[in-house]
Amino acid sequence: MDAGTDAALTSLGDPTRARILHLMRTSPDGRVLVGRLATELGLRQPTVSHHMKTLLADGIVLREPEGRQVWYSVAPEAADRIDAILGRPRENSAVDLDRIVTDLEARFGGRVGTDRIREVVADSHARLSATDAPLLASRTFSFAASRLEAIARSSAPATDTDAPPSVLFVCVQNAGRSQLAAGILRHLAGNAVTVRTAGSAPTADVRSTIVTALDEIGVTIGDEFPKPLTDEAVRAADVVITMGCGDACPIYPGRRYLDWDLEDPVGKPLATVRGIRDDIERRVRELLTDLHTQAHAHG
Repeated sequence: MDAGTDAALTSLGDPTRARILHLMRTSPDGRVLVGRLATELGLRQPTVSHHMKTLLADGIVLREPEGRQVWYSVAPEAADRIDAILGRPRENSAVDLDRIVTDLEARFGGRVGTDRIREVVADSHARLSATDAPLLASRTFSFAASRLEAIARSSAPATDTDAPPSVLFVCVQNAGRSQLAAGILRHLAGNAVTVRTAGSAPTADVRSTIVTALDEIGVTIGDEFPKPLTDEAVRAADVVITMGCGDACPIYPGRRYLDWDLEDPVGKPLATVRGIRDDIERRVRELLTDLHTQAHAHG
């Protein structure tokens, strides 16, 4: 554990400081004043000022004087550590599950039954709700669509040899290692490989350092987000690659299982994440070469 993570754990172990960070992250512009915090928390201003000084000293917040007022906001470099410890805040939003089912019926009606579609949508919504995920409606649609595509693939006739190979990356939170690997493989393989990710205990969102580390080498995370591990994702995969998630992944015959022993990037500084990214890129390139070799052997 690095010094920054130690400081965040110490600072946010205090419930008052955790509440201060929650109010800060959910304020309209991400900034707060000590006086307003004191009113909201029912505390004296000197007490709140004491907590803010601690958060400032630990690099958790920024101090921004503006005239006679002093604003405080979350330090960008601390955002990942705060999310890892407190979770990412989510705004409540309405989810029209009937509309999602109707739209997915238009896409999968010829391959998956209506009852199964409705079941997958309801289950996807429940699983993502449990992770406190933002953008819940659109992510429910995307997660359900990915699962239905996997169901359709695994139900296809065995003689269908035109489908590209499918790789599933699984880690614990589906916010770091698996997203790095998936992003790089999609970038290198394009449509030649179907890439999915999952987490044995997914968090709410992909870590910002992961997005930054991928962007540095020209790889976009796109609209990817952490997703729970499902049975159909494993069934649809030709290769399942696990990264520190133990025995969470079910075993089915006919799949190739690999375990990559990688350092967990959660809470690590960007310099460390870059090293993990480069290790993953080397492994992904080797995997892609192996997939191409197998495709030519069966061609």
